[in-house]
Amino acid sequence: MPQSLSKVILHIVFSTQNRNPLILKELQDEMYSYIATICKTNKSHPIKIGGTSDHIHIAATLPRTVTISKLLEEIKKGSSKWFKEKDERIRGFAWQCGYAAFSVSQSQLEQLVRYIEQQELHHRKKSFQEELREFLNNYGVEYDERYIWD
Repeated sequence: MPQSLSKVILHIVFSTQNRNPLILKELQDEMYSYIATICKTNKSHPIKIGGTSDHIHIAATLPRTVTISKLLEEIKKGSSKWFKEKDERIRGFAWQCGYAAFSVSQSQLEQLVRYIEQQELHHRKKSFQEELREFLNNYGVEYDERYIWD
């Protein structure tokens, strides 16, 4: 086969630094659009982006020529710089240092999109920390609690 073909779908999750609730409701859609543009610039197809005031979920494809860490570096660096300039109330905005990324099958994509769309409702019952622990446990990811919250 002369072509190199792939379709890797990721569910990416990361929070604001120290889970500070700085993603202002009135700026969320604009931030999600900006992040979608960063994804596209890096040859990633953004499928759904959403979250709450202290964290974000991204469903996107991983291009075969870009690493997860490079894609996340571009997303976090670019969106943080842009977001700080939007409103003086959020001049101290920063993303947490780390992130979580999980592979998602095509058959589970619709469920993930619905999950991202319902973040506000979901987090009336469960904190970001509880949510992330659940994802890590469900995917069998080993972690040290001391180092996942910054």
